[in-house]
Amino acid sequence: MDRRRSRAIRAGAAAAALTGAALSGCSSQPPSLFAEGRIEVGAKSDQPGTSHSPHDGQFAGFDITVATEVLRAVGVESADFEGVLSENRARDLHKGDVQLVAATYSITTQRMAPKSEKGEGLDFVGPYASTHQGILVRTGDAGRYQSLDDLHGKEVCVWKGTTSERELARPAHEKIRTISVTDARDCIKRLRKGQSDAVSTDQLILYGFAADDPSFTVQEDVTFGPFNDYGIAMLKGHRGDCEKLKQALVDYARGNDWDRDFEINLSGVPRQVRENARPQEADIDRYSCRDKPGNA
Repeated sequence: MDRRRSRAIRAGAAAAALTGAALSGCSSQPPSLFAEGRIEVGAKSDQPGTSHSPHDGQFAGFDITVATEVLRAVGVESADFEGVLSENRARDLHKGDVQLVAATYSITTQRMAPKSEKGEGLDFVGPYASTHQGILVRTGDAGRYQSLDDLHGKEVCVWKGTTSERELARPAHEKIRTISVTDARDCIKRLRKGQSDAVSTDQLILYGFAADDPSFTVQEDVTFGPFNDYGIAMLKGHRGDCEKLKQALVDYARGNDWDRDFEINLSGVPRQVRENARPQEADIDRYSCRDKPGNA
């Protein structure tokens, strides 16, 4: 069955752009974010495989590779990556600390809604990858956790501003004890020390941790929640830039580059999980540079 048809309601869409800022009583489009060929991009610094900073000031991972490739296609030769916390991604965009965010940032209705409508006022370009929520455990404990029910009464670590934090707070999972910490690094430390029984976040992120440290195992068949669709975020008001970046992503996903870069950065991901993660052109069109999902 086509993976798009098998999904539950997908929490995601990209935002529409504003028509422009009023200058001296006249409407004018803001300057392109890409005009100078250099841009600041928010990224995660502690997620091996997807986005991390193994060396001072240097970032690596699938998010980084995708962002670099599509930005190069629109004329940006220098992307300066800066670390962001999950809970601060929208804030950092609105403060102007970064112009884009490529940080396993799930496209959601709330995030894409105009700020005046109690949304976060963001445009997204994506998805460039999709994933369920999953769990990571110590390898020696892997046999104990074959379903979410096996986590009843156990402590699962999540970090603030993530989908797993929100999903595990639902009444359906009230028997699972959760602890919310600042970032992924804190959760991994707790799991390694035996302070938490499992870590939960997007499954693709968890495979990056497992590849980085074989003492951890991803429970492939233990997933929950709707698919998360990762997008590159920007503030509303740059529709032209959004559309250019969208076309660059479509071109990138059409060829072999996506498969090559996914294999380089996330080689430990099982085949079926990888197939579900791969972006489809129809999805990119449906969820990019829009106020709400486009027509199916």
